[in-house]
Amino acid sequence: MKKKPSAVETRAKRIKLLLMDCDGVMTDGRIMLLENGDEQKTFNVRDGHGIVLFHRAGLKTGIISGRSSSFVQKRAWELGMPQEFVWQGCHNKIETFEDVLIRAQLEASEVAFVGDDLTDIPIMQRVGLAVAVADAEEETKRAAHHLTERTGGHGAVREVTDLILKAQGKWDNLMKRYSG
Repeated sequence: MKKKPSAVETRAKRIKLLLMDCDGVMTDGRIMLLENGDEQKTFNVRDGHGIVLFHRAGLKTGIISGRSSSFVQKRAWELGMPQEFVWQGCHNKIETFEDVLIRAQLEASEVAFVGDDLTDIPIMQRVGLAVAVADAEEETKRAAHHLTERTGGHGAVREVTDLILKAQGKWDNLMKRYSG
């Protein structure tokens, strides 16, 4: 007998674009300030591979971050994120989100967003699948449809990409290249 999909899986089936905050989601939230005024961040390689798998499945990803860093732009480029979906220095994330929807020609219900802090809640309240990382602020967790088991910067993004790919039935086909 086939298992009935959960409410989160049903939401995940509709997703075409995965947006995320950067600090505290793609990273553990720690920032090292450099003498030249830039910031150094540490990214999880498994999160990156999850994003690459997501792209291979024909889905898109992007970043909406309140801070700006050349390291974020470089990482987004390495992972193949379309430039029009990578936004930094956003003081009003919901305005940026609305612009991304227009550029992507998508409905909010076709977008997932992963956040960790209060500034992410307005977007989380609009999207089809709102996800909070395990170490998110309590208010942010309450705004989420799903809470990851892993913390930001430690595989939370990979959890989300895998969840969406499996819900959409794309996982097994992607895994063929890794089986002998």
